[in-house]
Amino acid sequence: MQKSLYFSVILDSRSITPNRQACACLASSVGFQGVTREGQTLDWQNEITQAAERIAPHIVTTPTVRSKSLNLPYAVELKFEQMQHTGSFKARGAFNTLLSEDVPEAGLVAASGGNHGAAVAYAAHQLGHPARIYVPEAAGPSKINLIRQTGADLKVVPGLYAEALSAAQAWEAKTGAGQVHAYDAVATIAGQGTLAREWEVQGLEADTLLIAVGGGGLVAGALAWFGKCKKIVAVEPQTSCALHSALDHGAPVDVEVSGIAANALGAKRIGQMCFDLSIKHNVTSVLVSDEEIKQAQEKLWSAHRAYVEPAGATALAALLSGAYVPQEGEKLAVLVCGANVASDPFASPVQPEA
Repeated sequence: MQKSLYFSVILDSRSITPNRQACACLASSVGFQGVTREGQTLDWQNEITQAAERIAPHIVTTPTVRSKSLNLPYAVELKFEQMQHTGSFKARGAFNTLLSEDVPEAGLVAASGGNHGAAVAYAAHQLGHPARIYVPEAAGPSKINLIRQTGADLKVVPGLYAEALSAAQAWEAKTGAGQVHAYDAVATIAGQGTLAREWEVQGLEADTLLIAVGGGGLVAGALAWFGKCKKIVAVEPQTSCALHSALDHGAPVDVEVSGIAANALGAKRIGQMCFDLSIKHNVTSVLVSDEEIKQAQEKLWSAHRAYVEPAGATALAALLSGAYVPQEGEKLAVLVCGANVASDPFASPVQPEA
């Protein structure tokens, strides 16, 4: 198993398999989303299972805990995915993409608010591929420094994620580099879906999972794996709510992006695959304020000494604030993800590019 930049957990997800009875209802939902590959309806469950086997030597199996320390009248299952390589779930999709697709001689290119870029840079370095990563200035010093540590060719551009994506697409067209999309690609979603599969393997009991949403790759992976076996609650900041707006309009639309979680959850438009999965499975969408996200960050620190970025606490904010109110007896789980806080207390100042 590769050594994380920050953490190492000695578990091997290849040696365990999900409870098939627990997700027997998936059989009726396989292939529902209308995505096709070479004329065949895509079997998401198979894609995710293959991805899990493919990436197992390269990722961390992140820990879970049943928490009674959140000042809520019920216990909550937490999964600490911020302990993944480079501090977020993005390593799953990055490794799956690089291991399942041919990498051009020109190498790789990715656009990112920070976490995806760090994951692609890390995966490329581990697998011996050159990578150019475009990030917006809003990514912040912690994520920019993290990408630089991998040795990737880092380009910081003015603006937000949309501007970084435009620059990455221009480089792809110019050089033939392989684009690793942050969220709206089959390999990316299947990779992120391994998190849901892994959580099931670890004994997930919840009826309902709360997951923060930016461009939608992670929540799409959860929907693709669980189908209608679990209720999925998509949680977004009020000022960065691409999925919520798409559901309101009946189709993906461009949104304005701002707020404390914008460098991780600030996609201007939700991915089409995520939107299709969300419609099919009647995803529940809720919004939280920046202040509520800050309070959730503080609670994760005080209760579990989990120091996470705003995006990492966004899903929990929905419970603490009452944006999502569970039914009596409803079992709940929250994904905690995103360790790259804007002010890394141990980092050196970001050096300007030459």
